[in-house]
Amino acid sequence: MTTTPSELRPFNRLLLTGAAGGLGKVLRQRLRPYANVLRLSDIGEMAPAEGPHEEVVHCDLADKAGVQQLVEGVDAIVHFGGVSVERPFEEILGANICGVFHIYEAARRHGVKRVVFASSNHVIGFYKQDERLDAHSPRRPDGYYGLSKSYGEDMASFYFDRYGIETVSIRIGSSFPEPANRRMLSTWLSYDDLTQLIERALYTANVGHTVVYGMSDNREVWWDNSQAAHLGFTPKDSSDVFRDKVEAQPMPAADDPARIYQGGAFVAAGPFGDD
Repeated sequence: MTTTPSELRPFNRLLLTGAAGGLGKVLRQRLRPYANVLRLSDIGEMAPAEGPHEEVVHCDLADKAGVQQLVEGVDAIVHFGGVSVERPFEEILGANICGVFHIYEAARRHGVKRVVFASSNHVIGFYKQDERLDAHSPRRPDGYYGLSKSYGEDMASFYFDRYGIETVSIRIGSSFPEPANRRMLSTWLSYDDLTQLIERALYTANVGHTVVYGMSDNREVWWDNSQAAHLGFTPKDSSDVFRDKVEAQPMPAADDPARIYQGGAFVAAGPFGDD
């Protein structure tokens, strides 16, 4: 895919939730070419709008009425909001489970027909690292966070079947400036490749509900994206340039979840509230 942002017709108004988060701050800059107005939302602190091309709206995803107002006038949604780490269920519930329902209900009511949903590799985290998966592999969430993302994928599928709202669910691997450990040599997704993947998720026609694994062109991968080939996503970066640096780290113990499971340490987080 050789399309550049300048060749694509921008949306009039594009909503980015989770704009105060780690990836949200990155995407605030990178999504500007795709919208005349980028509406930014989070419950946390965000920098003020930098001009008429930005709108900053504080909104709790657990607030149904607030989300209804947030989505009004929007043409498409890039939904990265919510708790992004493993936490007790009660902390996941409001933003990640009620919140994704509120987003889709608001999309339905306001006629929004395209959502890009930040799912996660943690929906399949209990698979071993020597197993290869595709979009049809049964989900095996590794915690409450993974369960919430699995629920979000079901919500996306339902709202397409029932209301025709199309979604690309991106099972993000590990999107950071560089991979931090051996597991991330397989799961790493560069910011450039993430941006390209969101572009394809926004502009590809007839996606229905498409599940795609968010990973760069890494040497050793666990995921097969052939069922998302229609997106035309062609990652350009690879974790291999960091391999020597990462492999200089001590090898994790043989029983370390980071060495065994695709979800890494998430499979061992919790239980919570037993004390």
